[in-house]
Amino acid sequence: MAISDIYETAFDEDVQQETTTNRCPECDGQVMTNTVETVCEDCGLVIDEQRIDLGPEWRSFDKEQRERTGAPLTVARHDRGLSTEIGRGIDAKGNGLSGRKRRQLGRLRREQTRGKWQSKAERNLAHGLGEVRRISSALGLSEAIRNQACALFRSAQSADLLLGRSIEGMAAGSVYGACRCNGLTRTLDDVSKVAQVDRPRVMNCYKTLNAELGLPARPVTPGMFVPRFASELEISDSVRRRAEALAEAAEDGQITTGVSPSGFAGACIYKAARECEQGLTQAQVVAVADVSPVTLRKHRNALMETY
Repeated sequence: MAISDIYETAFDEDVQQETTTNRCPECDGQVMTNTVETVCEDCGLVIDEQRIDLGPEWRSFDKEQRERTGAPLTVARHDRGLSTEIGRGIDAKGNGLSGRKRRQLGRLRREQTRGKWQSKAERNLAHGLGEVRRISSALGLSEAIRNQACALFRSAQSADLLLGRSIEGMAAGSVYGACRCNGLTRTLDDVSKVAQVDRPRVMNCYKTLNAELGLPARPVTPGMFVPRFASELEISDSVRRRAEALAEAAEDGQITTGVSPSGFAGACIYKAARECEQGLTQAQVVAVADVSPVTLRKHRNALMETY
């Protein structure tokens, strides 16, 4: 069959069809109907319009709760969330299933698992997106950041950046890249602790994403870590404001160049706590900032010499 024949036999929603059962109520003329409206060709009277219901498709199994007919589309799943999942044990009304029905659903579930992936690339995409969702949940990231990380992993697969690299490492790098693009204070150590790969692999994958895709990553500054550390240490607002002022002044004086942002933020909090006479030990700050006591004292001495 030729391509032109396929186009001629294809269904077109906008093609107007003549309606012979009804006539125009005004002039008794010929009426044409398409998917949008019904119009009289003689006088132009619009008899019916908006025949497609664009409202929400609600369904109700009881009188108390109404549910949508399906979940919204999401980039966090390989099939955009359009796949069907076969439940276990109970039916849609919460009633238990017989043994025969459970065995039947088990066979259907097995066949669905076998035919779920259309290609190896789709299977890798599903595995990578599942790893992104797991890491995002472990780090307590929002749904928007998780979706951005999933979209970044999709872009990496489309650009063939997974060749020669592990899926778990690229998933962790995507999460870290999404955090950097949104200015979140999640370090490589935070991501690598919950990921299934070590820190150098996460860093390598992030550098690849940044170089190949041109991520709008923001530079991490010590002032970004101060609110997070202050919340974990449960310090007062006056100490937090003083630590933020110290971090901002140090950034303006360019003494934070080449240093660990988290360690310098811990030093700002420790110095602010000493100035406000609040009991805060070096061990507490070191545990939160994840740096050594030597690094903390070095940054504190730099602050004391300058401010």
